[in-house]
Amino acid sequence: MDPRTVQFSRTKLTELMIPSFANFGGKVHGGLILSLMDKVAYAVASKHAGTYCVTVTVDGVEFLQPVEVGELLTLDAAVHYVGNSSLVVGIKVTSENVKTNEVKHTNNSYFTMVAKGEDGKPTKVPELILEDITEMRRFVDAIKRMKVKKEANAKMQKEHDEFIMVDDMEMLKDQRCKIEFKVDDDFNDLFSDT
Repeated sequence: MDPRTVQFSRTKLTELMIPSFANFGGKVHGGLILSLMDKVAYAVASKHAGTYCVTVTVDGVEFLQPVEVGELLTLDAAVHYVGNSSLVVGIKVTSENVKTNEVKHTNNSYFTMVAKGEDGKPTKVPELILEDITEMRRFVDAIKRMKVKKEANAKMQKEHDEFIMVDDMEMLKDQRCKIEFKVDDDFNDLFSDT
């Protein structure tokens, strides 16, 4: 299996945002944009891997600016990282007003995909050839993101496992929630204003 360059599978998808894509606020529905992002991530990952790929995680989806009906939405996607059977596809989304030619950056995201073999099991993907400093930085950034995510998940699991109702309920005092299940009087005293 020969290594492949980032450019080999880089894909750009542009689509006109039509009225049927609008949400109740008159802007393009975020779910539609996510669907297009998943589509372009699949195209990039499958082309690099040379086989069917599935989405495993989506990281960093934050809608920075709304997309208007009538704009051209462009998704520029490329492989940022490869593991044994996994790939991280980075996607930059922009929208362009066709009347003014104003381009706005609407969001970035990272889709982790896994290549599947004919048997439906994860299969090895080609190595990634890094041809410039930007590609190298993106590869390293993906490694760092995975490390931070793994540490955060481990910390959250530890917090979940160490849940102590009396201690942790203190965090709910100034939150917008209401407890409506039976608890004993000592427990209720924690939350009384008297």
